[in-house]
Amino acid sequence: MRDTTTPIEEDRVTDTASGPLASHPSPNDLPEPGATVRPDRDYSIADEDRRAPGRVTVAAAAAVDVGVVLLPLVLGLVVVRSLADDNGGGQVDRAVFGVIAVLAAAGALVWNRGFRDGRAGQSVGKSLFALVLRDAETGDAVGVRPALALRRRPGVETVRLTVAVAEDFEPVAPDTSSAATRRRRTSGLIILVAAIVLVTLMSVAVGARPLTFAEIFHALFSATGTDTDVIVRSLRLPRTILGLVVGIALGVAGALIQGHTRNPLADAGLLGLNAGAAFFVVMAIYLFGITSPGGYLWFAFAGAAAASIVVFGTASLGGARANPLSLALAGAAIAFFLQAMTNAVVLLDQTTLDSYRFWVVGSVAGRGPDIFWTVLPFIVIGLIIAVAGTPALNTISLGDDVARSLGTNITLTRVVGIVAITLLTGAATAACGPVAFVGLVVPHIARAITGPDYRWLLPFAGALGGVLLVLADVIGRVVVRPGELQVGIVLALIGAPFFIALVRRRTLVSL
Repeated sequence: MRDTTTPIEEDRVTDTASGPLASHPSPNDLPEPGATVRPDRDYSIADEDRRAPGRVTVAAAAAVDVGVVLLPLVLGLVVVRSLADDNGGGQVDRAVFGVIAVLAAAGALVWNRGFRDGRAGQSVGKSLFALVLRDAETGDAVGVRPALALRRRPGVETVRLTVAVAEDFEPVAPDTSSAATRRRRTSGLIILVAAIVLVTLMSVAVGARPLTFAEIFHALFSATGTDTDVIVRSLRLPRTILGLVVGIALGVAGALIQGHTRNPLADAGLLGLNAGAAFFVVMAIYLFGITSPGGYLWFAFAGAAAASIVVFGTASLGGARANPLSLALAGAAIAFFLQAMTNAVVLLDQTTLDSYRFWVVGSVAGRGPDIFWTVLPFIVIGLIIAVAGTPALNTISLGDDVARSLGTNITLTRVVGIVAITLLTGAATAACGPVAFVGLVVPHIARAITGPDYRWLLPFAGALGGVLLVLADVIGRVVVRPGELQVGIVLALIGAPFFIALVRRRTLVSL
């Protein structure tokens, strides 16, 4: 709250030699709104710095915020125009990507103007120009709904960051009550169900051959064996279902890995599972001449299982218990070794390289129903084991000593967790190749919705993983028409910026 009773002391304002105002603090030296103000720092400011920010600065910040919302619309317009009938596009393709662009713009508006501006006082534009939006009367954040209003109510002002910090600006504290958590989980679940339905319809509708809404409806509900019926039922529908199942498996596996290693940057690659699957696939190609995805299946699964056994055994050498640090170090060491062996085999044989490079990028294209039915039992068993282990994982998240004092068997819990991770990641990698970033990205998004309770976190992470993978697959079918961009490449383009933002956060989420 702003202190309106105690003015700035004159002796502090007039100190020009060695006092705290010899040089005014720059915005980079000040804590962000809501951050802890250090008691050993003086954030008092001179009278001339209390003037309102210039109109040009405010207008520039507003222009940046408008650009955040317009960017998805502009990109969507470019994609829709590229999907003209002359370029092989169709009405369904244009409708799908138009809806995506509008939804993305609406999401950017709510996130930037509502949550950032309303709760923290700083949208993207205001953050760049060191401005803060606050309530003129209280000096604190205005809240989400007033920030989203088309016309800002009287008493809302934009001030310099230095003024806001010096006058004890307070952001809106997150509501951590049980009622708020239930509302957030319920609304998130409704949105996720709608998103799954939407991306499923998009995946069935969008492809190399444009289809009309009538043709899609006919193929789904009254198929007679026409070419469009075969395309929808034999190609797009199995591909969509496989993408959803694999995304669910990778999302849940990522949440489990981050929970058991207590590492917010962990994914399947950290435990060497992808490297093990890749090495066994390369050996299958090199030694046995296997070149089909169905032939890779069992070798990839066996490689992931063997890598998990070696990692857990290495982490437990000498009778020591496997802990998050030893698991991460053993996984990294095994992964580097297997990657080196894989590269050595690939360099020895050109045929192996040609086959391996198409598998290693990760894709759901070209996988028939036989692959889906083969991996489905392993994924179902892995999900059951994962859900059954959530109470113990919640206890372990409090720390090994606390969990042990509460009667939790740490070793058994980690063994069960690694079995679930191996089943889920091994089956997903065997079906589609090593798909990166799903296991890294979605647990953080799910955790923001559900909180740290793994009983809720795992289902949300799985659903988000399915949505993300299918959406990436749909995007990959369109951006390089008439060809396709593999889902692993699209996810890398999406996940890499998220990974960079995650690493650059001042405080990583504590697991």
